[in-house]
Amino acid sequence: MFQIDALLQLEETIPFCRRCPRLVAWREQVALEKRRAFHDQEYWGKPVPGFGDPQARVLIIGLAPGAHGSNRTGRMFTGDASGNFLYSALHRSGFASQPQARQRNDGLALKDVFITAVCRCAPPGNKPSREEIAACLPFLQQEMDLLPNLKGIVALGSIAFREYLTLSGKKQSNLLFGHGAYYSWDDGQPWLLAAYHPSRQNTQTGRLTVDMFDHIWQTVRSKLEQVD
Repeated sequence: MFQIDALLQLEETIPFCRRCPRLVAWREQVALEKRRAFHDQEYWGKPVPGFGDPQARVLIIGLAPGAHGSNRTGRMFTGDASGNFLYSALHRSGFASQPQARQRNDGLALKDVFITAVCRCAPPGNKPSREEIAACLPFLQQEMDLLPNLKGIVALGSIAFREYLTLSGKKQSNLLFGHGAYYSWDDGQPWLLAAYHPSRQNTQTGRLTVDMFDHIWQTVRSKLEQVD
């Protein structure tokens, strides 16, 4: 119970972070100006905490909140096309209670997975700086430390892949990012599965298809069954 309470406390603390002036200014500007389609909605406009099952065996790591997705709704991968692509896949594979994520209080529940990101604030152009990434990584490290049952990591995109390796201390020159690339170790650390990020740039161009993404979660399910 201590770890669950500590995790909940961490997620309540994250929205108050103001470490990165550029990101603070951008996320708050977006929240004020809004997108026309959401002009009548109140934007979250703060760092976005992780979301999911405190007993999760799998940690999903993305890049950063979308300006009009998570920065609007306050929940990871919620309120935009990337989130719809992700949660529909998680629902098909039995990890999510419903296929869509529209807002924080929409009833969505996750089973055996926890979703987080390298950066917690929406960055201009979806491109956080190296300094901003470094400032935010301690939150990711704390989440990993407070998820006691972790068996695997799914890195959505090359930056999530790289930064997880940074935290885990693995020699990155030997580990290449690619959709479906899988790595495991004998030191007790979680296995690592790489996937293309479900961004519109990837899904609308066919770089990432529904079948390709479903295969990732089928692999996750298979790996978990091997340790049951």
